[in-house]
Amino acid sequence: MSKIQMTTPLVEMDGDEMTRILWQMIKDELLSPFIDLNTEYYDLGLEYRNETNDQVTVDAARATMKYKVAVKCATITPNAARMDEYHLKEMYKSPNGTIRAMLDGTVFRAPIVVKGIEPCVRNWKKPITLARHAYGDVYKNTEMVIPGPGKVELVYTAEDGTEKRELVHNFAGPGIVQGMHNLDESISSFAKSCFNYALDTKQDLWFATKDTISKKYDHTFKDIFQEVYEKEYRDRFEAEGITYFYTLIDDAVARVMKAEGGFIWACKNYDGDVMSDMVSSAFGSLAMMTSVLVSPHGYFEYEAAHGTVQRHYYKHLKGEETSTNSVATIFAWTGALRKRGELDGNQELMEFADKLETATIAAIESGKMTKDLALITTIENPTVLNSREFILAVKENL
Repeated sequence: MSKIQMTTPLVEMDGDEMTRILWQMIKDELLSPFIDLNTEYYDLGLEYRNETNDQVTVDAARATMKYKVAVKCATITPNAARMDEYHLKEMYKSPNGTIRAMLDGTVFRAPIVVKGIEPCVRNWKKPITLARHAYGDVYKNTEMVIPGPGKVELVYTAEDGTEKRELVHNFAGPGIVQGMHNLDESISSFAKSCFNYALDTKQDLWFATKDTISKKYDHTFKDIFQEVYEKEYRDRFEAEGITYFYTLIDDAVARVMKAEGGFIWACKNYDGDVMSDMVSSAFGSLAMMTSVLVSPHGYFEYEAAHGTVQRHYYKHLKGEETSTNSVATIFAWTGALRKRGELDGNQELMEFADKLETATIAAIESGKMTKDLALITTIENPTVLNSREFILAVKENL
């Protein structure tokens, strides 16, 4: 058969450990036989990041700005143990964090819903997509241990030297204090990414904070979202028949548990960190979770929501068999290929992405799956496949 052609390259970011092994298998078995793959390749494996002093991550993010669409393999964010293991020059930052900051993007995570892998919340019928604001709050906080009696204040010194002060607390004894910040510009970008993604996927958008308690900090989030919606998105939402809905975070949690899904839930940084793990775990498995970074400037970067599967990689290095779930990594490729096809008007590429997803889900629903899914499936007597066998089962369906 003649291969599907790609006019514009896709930015390909390779990664680490077991996901790197799966990455090559997916390309060899599921993509290259059918597509004349046109990618601009960047090796974000830890060894090459170390070799280039992490310049390769910056280059990959810049390429994403140029070509608009990227697909990324899971990567190691080094800790002290990794410093020794990989003989690193320094403890490099998370590649995801670097790329997110450069693209000014919001991360959207959604579960891959498959018959036989049932959500813990029985009324969840459709995916719930979690949008997390990835700037500021507790992740860029300043903290202090208060040793004894004294006064703590918030002080703002303007450029002209004038000061504004707010009392935090008069301490009568030891305690702790924390200062957080955010930026109107970052909140506005987050809002636009959420509204754009809702229009793109034709889903309702929920947003939740605690503005009744945090009357300035959280209320600013609420106000900026509402202002952006009224000014730029209300008419487009109404034309698509979708809604924007604001509520308090505790009310949102209660509503989510009783909803059937099929919407985007936008959260501040900490809320999104916690709730994305709750949603992914309740839907069955982090290995069945897609992740896409969407920038309001029109950049898209697709990846699996999970890590590099270190334990399986060490087994693989010893020549032992592994049964590693490649579904989220396959869906990272399909998401990127579909978006590339959409931007280029390449119908064949978009249809291929749809067919590969259908083939992957069909494999699991027919009872062929990796060990992690076999442990939680409601399908009787599933066939447990190793890493390669599962990809070949998908290929057969494809």
